[in-house]
Amino acid sequence: HSLCLDLTVKTQSRPGQPWCQVQGSVDTKPFLQNDSDSNKVRPLGFLGEEVNNTKAWTELSQTLGEAGRKLRMVLPVIKLDRKEMRERFTVLGGGAGPPTLQIRLCCQCEAEQWSGAALLFNLNGRTALLLDTMNITWTVIDPGATGLKEEWESNQELAEYISKISTGDCSYWLNQFLEHWENMLLPEP
Repeated sequence: HSLCLDLTVKTQSRPGQPWCQVQGSVDTKPFLQNDSDSNKVRPLGFLGEEVNNTKAWTELSQTLGEAGRKLRMVLPVIKLDRKEMRERFTVLGGGAGPPTLQIRLCCQCEAEQWSGAALLFNLNGRTALLLDTMNITWTVIDPGATGLKEEWESNQELAEYISKISTGDCSYWLNQFLEHWENMLLPEP
């Protein structure tokens, strides 16, 4: 079983466009959506409806808001390499603009045992970094993302916060949601 949270964070957004959006899924089935404009987590599907009044839902909702704000503060200090800056200048028609950060946080359990957690970082739509939070191992996928890796390594408070979410909170939420999920899958007598 897995719980994945996909966060998209921008430092700036157009009017009517949220600066942070989140979609959550359990076993690839979407069960929640959130954006910074409404500041509300909306349930999706049967699981979302089933768990939206639970303690785990409330804690997850609060954590998503806090994580979005913390990540938004990191974006302005991320240094892009020259190639990335040239590409952004060309793609965006003359302005480098602020970067967009997408993070996919996933945790897994198998046979009721915690089996792993990872964070996949995308910068401006390109896969940049992978962090195995079980053993804090960074894999640089895009050499242009070394500035992002350096920022995460130097911002110990943020790194520990995100690591705590992925290795502790995520497994707790997954276990809580799975109780409801499995009850929903049981056949009626």
